[in-house]
Amino acid sequence: MTTLNIASKANQATTLPALLVVAQVNELDPNASISVNFEEVEALRHTKGEAVELIVGSDSPIYSSEKIITHLIESYPTLQGPNETRVQEWLSRTASFHYTDFKSVEGPLLELDAHLTLRSYVVGYVLSTADLSVWGAIRGNRVAYAAVKKGSMMNMCRWFKFVEETNPWLSTAIQSINQAAHEKKAAKSKEGASYDIALPDTDKGVVTRFPPEPSGYLHIGHAKAALLNDYFAHEAYKGTLICRFDDTNPSKEKEEFQDAIVQDLALMGIQPDKTSYSSDYFQEMYEYCGHIIKIGKAYADNTEQMTMREERMNGTASKRREDSVEENLAHFEEMKQGSEEGIKWCIRAKMSIDNPNKAMRDPVIYRCNPTPHHRTGNTWKIYPTYDFCVPILDSLEGVTHALRTIEYRDRNPQYEWFQEVLGLRKVHIWDFARMNFVRTLLSKRKLTKFVDQGLVWGWDDPRFPTIRGIRRRGMTIGALREYILKQGPSRNIVNLDWTLFWATNKKYIDPVAPRHTAITKAHSVTATIKGARTAAYTEDKPKHGKNPELGTKKVAYAPTILIDQEDAQSFAQDEEITLMNWGNAIVRSISHSLNPLSLKTVTALSLDLNLQGDVKTTDKKVTWLATEGQELIPVEMVDFDFLISKDKIEEDENFEDFLTPQTEFRTDGVADGNVAELKAGDMIQFERKGYFRVDKAFAHGQAAVLFAIPTGKGGR
Repeated sequence: MTTLNIASKANQATTLPALLVVAQVNELDPNASISVNFEEVEALRHTKGEAVELIVGSDSPIYSSEKIITHLIESYPTLQGPNETRVQEWLSRTASFHYTDFKSVEGPLLELDAHLTLRSYVVGYVLSTADLSVWGAIRGNRVAYAAVKKGSMMNMCRWFKFVEETNPWLSTAIQSINQAAHEKKAAKSKEGASYDIALPDTDKGVVTRFPPEPSGYLHIGHAKAALLNDYFAHEAYKGTLICRFDDTNPSKEKEEFQDAIVQDLALMGIQPDKTSYSSDYFQEMYEYCGHIIKIGKAYADNTEQMTMREERMNGTASKRREDSVEENLAHFEEMKQGSEEGIKWCIRAKMSIDNPNKAMRDPVIYRCNPTPHHRTGNTWKIYPTYDFCVPILDSLEGVTHALRTIEYRDRNPQYEWFQEVLGLRKVHIWDFARMNFVRTLLSKRKLTKFVDQGLVWGWDDPRFPTIRGIRRRGMTIGALREYILKQGPSRNIVNLDWTLFWATNKKYIDPVAPRHTAITKAHSVTATIKGARTAAYTEDKPKHGKNPELGTKKVAYAPTILIDQEDAQSFAQDEEITLMNWGNAIVRSISHSLNPLSLKTVTALSLDLNLQGDVKTTDKKVTWLATEGQELIPVEMVDFDFLISKDKIEEDENFEDFLTPQTEFRTDGVADGNVAELKAGDMIQFERKGYFRVDKAFAHGQAAVLFAIPTGKGGR
């Protein structure tokens, strides 16, 4: 077994000569069968930077095109000719065409041009391996090949084109390299992003954590953090995932949010091995803060907030920075009591006054807040900040790798400083890019403002990027996981479009969404069907033409039907159309409104049923509903637009200046009788209208409410 291995990302001037000679062997020798394998790398694995190798049985590999071609000439008589010495000379000279700067390759090209003045081939009077070697090197070198296309070296260009035109198999061989690279790239794209980020020290075990703050509902950005931590803990390394609630701000946190986060994680298929709470460690955190004050690495400060902010920005030391340890501890105890004096103070880490990284300028690590905590009640009046809490608890809980969004990068030195000063076990940090979407806010503060001002219905509003919001809109969990995991742990910050997000979802719902029919109520048109049975009747039809497992539905047929106004306006006199799930019909008469303001409005149709007609010949396939033989179900179809009118809100812009005036669009309609059986949460397709999720089922004569599910088309 003989195999040629090629690094497809290497300079093709070094690999094409060998590939072309192998292709010629396979072309001319019926007994030859040299397989070619492409690796999408710049140098072959297990070699010292080689781009091409020939493996013959159990023999040692042969490297470089020149040595490989020499071996092939010796092994295959079809390659041998009368001018072996001169052929070998040109094989050696081929390396001079590998240079990718024009100054270096120009001389060899001019020499070749002069050599070919009265020649059709490099050596002799027939194509030889010398031609293939030199031709391949030039074709694989973008600089040399550009000189060919320019046409300034006439003899060389004439020879190059002659070899190419008289040996069409050359182009096939060249395409094989590019095709292999394309296929591997496509496969990689299909799989999604690379997870090969080389986390250090994984042989010692992997423990990751997801630390949500229970001050709101999880949004799609949180979902990425949760899924990546779950992936590296459970799929990549078979380790441990901790879900730790960062409940250190009683003013914002609620048990409602905490319970919702637990439910949303379960919905996404994330099962933490351990759930903990920062509040479980309040005593330890208090002791660590006392310790850091005692060793002179923290101090109490009562500087007014705006002044403190200005001092940090300007690199100015606080007037309290050099207070004694005893004074600082006394103020810390006042804070613990939650006294009138205590609430004026905070504790700051003594890191730096003027570090270029402003996150290192004496950050606040403890605050006084008398508000009762939803888990600990009135036990504590002081609470650690997230930046103080996380490095300590990560170390205490055995976290090995802290995966967090790139917005924390400036605070990574701070994280490491706390662990160093407190003598804690070090934790590896990996930053990944947060998910940003066009025309979407992911700031919890801004989303809270939408809720508080009544701009949305709540945290599960289908216009919201919360897990509950996009679920209510019609996103499946499988699609959500696939989309987010395909983004991977990349550090590249991009503003994503929702198009691919919803297109991914369509792949999940299309095969399982039962098909139904709805007609828009406004100006719906009654059509009389001549040739239909006098009495209405029903037939069982599959709910999904390609998925019989979904069962059947009742389709009613009657001599009068309803058709959408938009369809009716598109009909022409005597045009043959197709009534979906029935057959063809011919439009015999069209009645229009007499109102001069709406002369185009169709008020009635008369159709001749033509069941012998060929549905393949009609341009218009329309949906319809029989007015008899079933109870038509009232439905309200709701579509939505983005809450924000601008793709990206800049730091200095107020998002409230870019609110979309109208974001909710409601359309009344009637649907087939089977819709009465649908339950809240069901996903269906109204044929020719799109996919919908039932938000409120039909009951007691009240219309069913269905939300349109985006499919990646149409913008919203």
